[in-house]
Amino acid sequence: MKWAVLACLAALSWATAAMAQDTSAMAALAFTPRPGASLPLDAPFADTTGQIRPLGAFLGGRPAIVSMGYYACPNMCELERTDLIHALARSGLETPADYTLLVVSIDPTETPAMARQARRDDLARFPAATADQGWHFLTGGPASIQRLSRAVGFHARYDPELRQYLHPMGLVFVTPAGMVSGYVMGIGYQPGDVRQALAHAARGERIAASPILLLCFHYDETTGRYTLAVEKLLRIGAALTVLMLGSMLAMAHARGRR
Repeated sequence: MKWAVLACLAALSWATAAMAQDTSAMAALAFTPRPGASLPLDAPFADTTGQIRPLGAFLGGRPAIVSMGYYACPNMCELERTDLIHALARSGLETPADYTLLVVSIDPTETPAMARQARRDDLARFPAATADQGWHFLTGGPASIQRLSRAVGFHARYDPELRQYLHPMGLVFVTPAGMVSGYVMGIGYQPGDVRQALAHAARGERIAASPILLLCFHYDETTGRYTLAVEKLLRIGAALTVLMLGSMLAMAHARGRR
């Protein structure tokens, strides 16, 4: 029985270490909130027509929402945009009068044609009469993407095996002057949350971000489903619980035989 207890404890220690390692790896991809940071307004980006302009030219002197992802994303980037645009459609806000939307690709190989198609698809689901003036789907080179990512605390890396970008989910709200005001993390955006965040940005206020971590990545070839790596953590957590219960029962049984 002593060896059984030791084996359970060893397995428990391994599971704890594995869970901690995976949690640490995921946390490294989370947003690093930077309220008060300035966007690189001079960084060049291309619009859906291919015209290259500095980032500041797209703001239009209004509070802005920045959504970072990529147009060929096989996972949740499109879902994030759908949730956001659905929330905007129910918010009572109008573009460009009340806000500017900047959807920025983090993949420097993506083209204005890809951005144009993504914008066309989004408008087909949620028509907005003045989107031509207030919705900007952008692409850029590595330097511009890196500068913007650093400014807003966005972390991403490309996984060559999965052939996907691993990155966090969330929105960045920016003041009319191009300063980071706050964040709304995850997905499932509500009209009130978006409206409130834009109101803070319009007033130039800085708001602390919520500690939600939701990542967009991982294709499970065995099931043919796109999942989140958080499922792996849940499985480890379940195994950890079983091992803890097993260890407790083994130790209790050992004490009972003495």
